[in-house]
Formats: sequence, C-alpha cells, structure tokens
Amino acid sequence: MRALPFADPGVPDTRSRTRFLTWLARAQWRTLAIGAFFGITWMLSQALMPWAIGHGIDGIVDDDTSSTARWAALVGVLGLAQALFGVARHRASVANWLYAAFRVIQVVSRHTARTGPAVPKAMPTGEVVATVSSDSMHIGHAMEVTPRFAGAIVSYAVVSGIVLTTSVPLGLMVLIGVPLLVVAMGPIIRPLQQRQRRQREALGDLTALGADTVAGLRVLRGIGGERVFTRRYAERSETVRGAGVKLASTQALLDAVLVLLPGIFLVLLTWVGARLVLDGSIEPGALVALYGYAFFLLMPVRTAGEMAFAATRAVVAARRVLAVLAVEREVVDHAPRKPVAVPAGQDVPSAVPPAGALVDDVTGLRVEPGSLTMLVSDDPTFTAALADRLGRLVPEARVRFGGVPLDEVPVAEVRRRIVVSDPEPTLFTGTLRGGLDPYGRHDDAALAAAMGTASAGDVLETLREGLDSMVEERGRSLSGGQRQRVALARVLVNDPEILVLVEPTSAVDAHTEAAIAQRLRDARAGRTTVVVTASPLMLATAETVVWFDDGRPAAVGTHDELMSTTPAYRRTVTREEDPE
Repeated sequence: MRALPFADPGVPDTRSRTRFLTWLARAQWRTLAIGAFFGITWMLSQALMPWAIGHGIDGIVDDDTSSTARWAALVGVLGLAQALFGVARHRASVANWLYAAFRVIQVVSRHTARTGPAVPKAMPTGEVVATVSSDSMHIGHAMEVTPRFAGAIVSYAVVSGIVLTTSVPLGLMVLIGVPLLVVAMGPIIRPLQQRQRRQREALGDLTALGADTVAGLRVLRGIGGERVFTRRYAERSETVRGAGVKLASTQALLDAVLVLLPGIFLVLLTWVGARLVLDGSIEPGALVALYGYAFFLLMPVRTAGEMAFAATRAVVAARRVLAVLAVEREVVDHAPRKPVAVPAGQDVPSAVPPAGALVDDVTGLRVEPGSLTMLVSDDPTFTAALADRLGRLVPEARVRFGGVPLDEVPVAEVRRRIVVSDPEPTLFTGTLRGGLDPYGRHDDAALAAAMGTASAGDVLETLREGLDSMVEERGRSLSGGQRQRVALARVLVNDPEILVLVEPTSAVDAHTEAAIAQRLRDARAGRTTVVVTASPLMLATAETVVWFDDGRPAAVGTHDELMSTTPAYRRTVTREEDPE
C-alpha cells in the first residue's frame, strides 16, 4: 500500500468530468487491478458454491460416498477462499477509496494554494471546503465499488454459463432477466442525479454561510446582527433538509426496486426450475443449485445498482471539483520569449535576474539592494498596492528586478526571492513549529532567533510546550498582536533576499513596536527590506524613507529629514489635522 498523502498527486485531466474520473482511475490502476482480482475471485468463490453443493446433493441421492466427499471438500475450499479473498478484497476496496479521495483533496488543495486569492474571489470558501470534505469521498466511493462491479460482471457471466449448461430455459432467464433488472433502474437514476445536485448546492451554500458568519462573528455581535443571521442560517438549513428528504425518498425508491425486482425474478426462476425437476429435465441437485444461483444473483444486481448510484454521485462531484480547478490564478507565467540574436561578446539575456535594484515603473520608486526602505503615503491602499506590485502579486506588476522585468521572471523564482507579508496574515492549525517552518528546514535556534526578532518571546513563554504547542485555526488562541508577531517571525525564518512588509506592527503596543523596529533593522542588515508603514517608531530606524504624494515619490530621505522638510509627511506620521 502507498503512503498518504501522495508526494505528487499528478496533473489532472480537466477537459471533462469523464476524463477527470478516467485520469483518477489510471493514476491508481494497479490498486484497481488488485481490487478487481480479489473482487472477482471472491464473487466466483460464492458463485461456485451452489454448483458444488448441487453436485454433492446428487452424490447423496445416488448414494455415492466418494463423490459426496469430494464435493464436500470442494465446498470447504470454496468457503475458505471466500473468507480469505473477502478480507483481501475489503482491504483493496478501502485503499482504492482512500487513494482516490486523497488524490482529489491534494489536487484541489494544491490548486487552491497556487491560485492564491483567485479561488475565494470566484466562489465561497464553504464551497471549496465542501468539495474537499464531501465530493472527494463520493469519488472515492465510486473507485471502491468499481472492483466489486467487475467481480459482479464476471460472476454473472460464469453463473449464466453454468445455468445454460444445466438448462437452456433457465439460462436464458438469467441472461435476459438480470440486464432487464438493471435497465429498469434507469428511470430512477436521472432524477436521483438531479436531486443530488440540488442537495449538494444547498449544502455548499449553507457551509459558505456558516464559514462567513463565523469569520465575521465579532462584527455581527457589535452591530447586533446575531438574530438576523441565525434566522437566515435556519432558513438555509431548512432548504438543505428539504433537499435531503427529496434525495432520500429517491434513494429509498431505488433501494426498494433493488429488493422488489430481484425478488420477483427469484420467484419466477424457482418456479420454472421446480417444473423442470418434475418433468425430469434436471436433477434435484441442479434445482438446489439453481435456487442458490437465484439468491446469489441478488448480489451482482445490487452491486450494479450501487455502481450506478456511486457513479452518478461521482459525476456530480467531479463537476464541482472541475469548477474549482477551472479557476485560474491571477498571476501566471508568460510564455518564454523567442530567442534573439546576441552580438559576439555579450551575455545571453536571462529570465532569472541577478541581485540588483527593485524598480517600480509605475511610480518611479527605486529600492537599492541591501537597504532598509520604508514607504509612506496618506493613502494606505496606494502603498499596499505598490507592495503587491513589488512582489508580483498582481497580473501586471510593471516592476524591474536587476534590470529584468518582473513579469518575465518565473513565478516560482519570484516567490523564492521576494516575500510579501500582508497586514492580516493567516495562521494555520498545527504546532507552532510547523507554522513557522512547514518544511522542517530550520533548527530550534533559528526559530527562536526569528521569534526574538519579532519580539514574540512572550508567546513561547505562555505556551506550555513551546514550539511544539498547538495553535488553533487562524491563531484564535493568540491575541491579535501575538498573531501578527508570529506571522512576522514566520517570514523572517526564511530570510528571503527581498522582504516586503505591510504594516507589520499595526496590532502591537509602542514598546513592542520599538523593539521590533530595532531588531528588524539588525536582523536584516545587508538584505533588501521594504516596509509599508506610517509609524514613527518604525520610520526612525529606516535608512531611506520615501514619501508619496499624488502617486509619485515626492520626497526621499531619513525620517528626521522628512519631518523637518516635508509638512505633508509630518502631518501623516503624527496624525495632525491639515490646517485650512
């Protein structure tokens, strides 16, 4: 069995739902083949049991002790094989289920991470969560049933051959009757699929509403909106319940048909077989065998019905998965430029820039390598957008790095060398160590040093197990200032070539902010650091401060120089009112 999760889930085929499910099956064809082998042998051991019992009964009728003993021994062997292959089939089925489900989860998670904010902008977060938690399991169920369905087909063919050999009329009943049973379920499958889709959409809307409500719970309490959203959630829940009831009624009808039609078929088969015994066309043992076959055929028929149900749900789930995978990330790698003629003695242009200045072509800002530069504007959204451009977090950055347009640099290279930390970073569930260093590349000393630079030593002191303490989702167990400092330590651990920080101390007190400012300057000495801030404590430690007015750098210097020479800068930093 493989280890989960997969090291590389692969690149899915997203051209259609059928192609996506086929890609999944191909990705685990070995496990499906093993499951099909055990499923076939398991069902064949059950299918041959009535055949062996019937011959044993004929031996008893003929008073043939040796023949009876041989057939009794074969019954024992078939029973042992049924038990052993049943265990192996179950293990293979569970493996197929988990492999498919985890592959879907990894593909969706990886795509969501790669696209950044594009997926949340295109669809509710709850929809993505439902895709991972629910749709992946439906697809896994289809992969689990497939090997058993293969066993059902083979055993059906074997039983049909035996029955045809025993009696042509009964064989024809099996060959024609069983497919008719499956076809009779067809009219139920389509409304079942439609109701599954409606129930799935209603559940996704409810999950999204719940996630959005929890995210804005503090705001709701502040404005007294709990009752409004409680009523809305109750209404959505009722919609989901109604859709679930309709789905359950259709499923119940399908289950009833799966019991009724095989039951009718069993009665007819037994009645015809009894008349053939009375006519002397078949032996009594053959009648017993035929009765056993009739009972056994319920399993392949029900398996076929389960396969139809699972395949229907898998197709609906695949449509949801493809909807997530269809969302493209906003920042994409452009096609490589065509080769150009290079004069002799000159270097070939490279898409990987050397270490150099970071220049924003929109504003004319130039950040020198190795400097601590801070950006100030009376419009915080302007400098935040500038930070996004510097890190190529927008489709058209219009920034040059070392003389190379940042839009032509591979995104992976940009992410490796330039890191942007926004003012509201997200912390994930897990240990503090895992949150700071997800790939385990740094030792405890490096993590402690980063926490010290971020002035987050008190966080380690309050957590009983230190770096191994668990952090709740979104860091709910920490205060706003603690979350901000842990996030700052997280980016400092990686020590990127260029670090862009947006309001990194907005949630901390003045004493802590002063400590962070000085420690950040010392820790990042010789590395390019850009800070978007209007805090005097941070600005006082900057080597270069750039004041923006009307979208252009209006003044450049130290904090003290700008405070004495630029009134607009002084008013923004000190929050003075503009005199009229």
